[in-house]
Amino acid sequence: MGIEAFDRVHLDGTGIDRITEAEVVAIVRDALMRGRGGRIVTPNIDILRRAQREPEARRFLEDADLVVADGMPLIWASKLGGAPLPERVAGSSLIWSLSGGLGRDRRSIYVIGGEPAREGESDGATRAADRLAAACPGLRVAGALCPPYGFERDRNAVADLCAKVSGAEPDLVFVGLGFPKQERIVDRLRPELPNAWFVGCGAAVNFVAGDVDRAPRWMQRTGLEWAHRLGTEPRRLAGRYLRHDAPYALRLLAGAPVQRARTK
Repeated sequence: MGIEAFDRVHLDGTGIDRITEAEVVAIVRDALMRGRGGRIVTPNIDILRRAQREPEARRFLEDADLVVADGMPLIWASKLGGAPLPERVAGSSLIWSLSGGLGRDRRSIYVIGGEPAREGESDGATRAADRLAAACPGLRVAGALCPPYGFERDRNAVADLCAKVSGAEPDLVFVGLGFPKQERIVDRLRPELPNAWFVGCGAAVNFVAGDVDRAPRWMQRTGLEWAHRLGTEPRRLAGRYLRHDAPYALRLLAGAPVQRARTK
């Protein structure tokens, strides 16, 4: 669907909005003021790759009101292709900037995801929500949920989660369950909360809660955040990053100048 005021840059068939993080926040705040909800998808190399072969992944991207580039290889490919995206807009940054913007309007968020509670402390979703509220004056927390692993295979558990979120009537929902699980939950919630915004934010909830360290800023800026993530979660990420995502990123970058020549 997209936001009409912004052009979309096409990378391997996926349209990505030529938009900055500050503009995303401004659009969401304005839309909420007008009573309009929406969905933000933040594709990285892995999601872009999956969109080429998985109809479900393509559908999530096509359903989004805003599609923003969460990954420096996407920025590099856009520049090589002659239609540069202005900056990386990562879900792990948006969780902070959107919360700050909604705080200025005294609006509410709901946080889904994070690590289960450990002895003597709350779960990751609750800790993330509390940290966001403490850092963003005026922000209200409508609720926080850390569903157990495998909950998505239990229809009753999914229905219970959706009932709790929709009953809280938040203005914005951060769903940090990983792709594509988080987008399936957004699909379920959108009809029940048509005036709310949704962001599938991956590991952002873990970052905010302090359960996983985000890469230093210099690694984020230079496109090496993947290496940091690989170092912190090698067993989970090695196969995906090295066997699938890295070769796809190289093909995307190599093909960008060719695409540029064809469109001249």
